[in-house]
Amino acid sequence: MKALCHIGAVLLILGSASICAQEANSGIDLRGTLTAQLIVSNQLTDAPRSSAPAIAGTRAVAYPTLKFSEHWFATGAVQLVTRPYYISDFSTKGYGAKGSVLQATLNYSQISRRGSILFRAGEMSSAFGSFLLRYDDSENALVDLPPQYGYYYAPISFLPVAGAQLDATYGKWDGRLQFANSSPANPRSIFAHDQYGNWAAGAGYTVRQGFRIGISGYRGPYLDRRYAYYYPGEAKPSSLTAHAVGADANWAHRHTSVYIEVQRFIMPYTLFPDFHESAGYAEVRQVLSPRWSIAGRYSLTSTNASGRMNIAETAGAYRPNRFQLLKIGYELRHATTGSDRNNHVLAVQLITTFHKCAAL
Repeated sequence: MKALCHIGAVLLILGSASICAQEANSGIDLRGTLTAQLIVSNQLTDAPRSSAPAIAGTRAVAYPTLKFSEHWFATGAVQLVTRPYYISDFSTKGYGAKGSVLQATLNYSQISRRGSILFRAGEMSSAFGSFLLRYDDSENALVDLPPQYGYYYAPISFLPVAGAQLDATYGKWDGRLQFANSSPANPRSIFAHDQYGNWAAGAGYTVRQGFRIGISGYRGPYLDRRYAYYYPGEAKPSSLTAHAVGADANWAHRHTSVYIEVQRFIMPYTLFPDFHESAGYAEVRQVLSPRWSIAGRYSLTSTNASGRMNIAETAGAYRPNRFQLLKIGYELRHATTGSDRNNHVLAVQLITTFHKCAAL
């Protein structure tokens, strides 16, 4: 597994290289994922939702790529999702649908026999962590997300930050450096108030084909004055600098894949003790046949504010054809605090993918 492992180096370079015919210097490529989902959970019957125990949801993500020349291309990712869709939505109120831009970048790439560089500018995912490589339902072997990842009020958001990033590989080494307008814990629009520069970086080493280890970190102010956890009398957001460190590893051999991540987050305050969170997960996927696979993930998160949460999840997947994937999963979430400490989730997803392209 040569080291184009980060989301920019993999999704963007490979996406731009697949414009129908690889020798084409320009073209349009459009990939997409459509998901229909049914979830049954006792958490839906509790406050604040207090509704029926089952709910349906849909999610659509489109990935357009426009290649201008051998080195220049633009990429994007646009999402439309109903609410609630993610299991983390069950503890919030409200229904509806929302569209969002997850990626929108102008890119320059240069590839040689020894390595590669990729420069991106625009709206992009954080360079911290590794699960963002697999946030699409067709790539995620399970139904849920690791607990440290989410869209709102999570230490690592899937929503984009605005900035610039450099990805580079040399031999078995890969690295990335990103400067953005806001924190991965609280992505801000380029038109929003309280934007503060944040750094994120990561590096990895491919020990051998199929086995890579990596580290990453981020640092910068994370609050804004309208943030849910910014309280009256708190210090200026620009003076409260959050930081995080993490390590990850992935191993693949024949029909087995393993992913591991561990991370530590510190969010400072002055009115009360700093918020600390430790999180990690281990995930295994086994392909049984060309159509069948199974997967499992164990996640743990611990904070000094809300205690510990253990999450055990398993899923089976069946592929009726090359465009569709059916996943059935079960999850048990156990919290050490709160009135409802055990939540059970049964989920079914039908995922359809498509791919269209045209050379110019």
